[in-house]
Amino acid sequence: MAQLAEFISNHPILAAGFLAALIAVIVNEIRLKSQGLSQVSAVDAVRLINKGAVVIDVREAEAFQSGHIVNARHVALDTFDPGKPPLSKLKTKPVLAVCDTGVRSAKAAGTLREQGFEKAFSLKGGLAAWRTQNLPLIK
Repeated sequence: MAQLAEFISNHPILAAGFLAALIAVIVNEIRLKSQGLSQVSAVDAVRLINKGAVVIDVREAEAFQSGHIVNARHVALDTFDPGKPPLSKLKTKPVLAVCDTGVRSAKAAGTLREQGFEKAFSLKGGLAAWRTQNLPLIK
């Protein structure tokens, strides 16, 4: 222990750099863990859908009509209200929110989780990630 204290006193810049890097890694891991709880990859989304998850597309109506995941329900984010009857019935089911890039669907999934939807998820990367995996969309 005395050697460690001597090293730190002889090399304060290295010690400070190590401490800063350690803090950055810890903060990043905590951030990833908090996001990871509600975001799923396209492959995991397919697994959720196959297990009966309800897909909610939070894009605008025109974007929804241009192509969406099979059996997806359209609920525009600006009219999104988890307390309304169509969504409130889904509290016990897994719910997957999707959008073009994953930003709007992350907001929707966060709102659902705040309202008590424990199994609310967002498609990480949105439909762009879905398309890169060559997964089907219907028009």
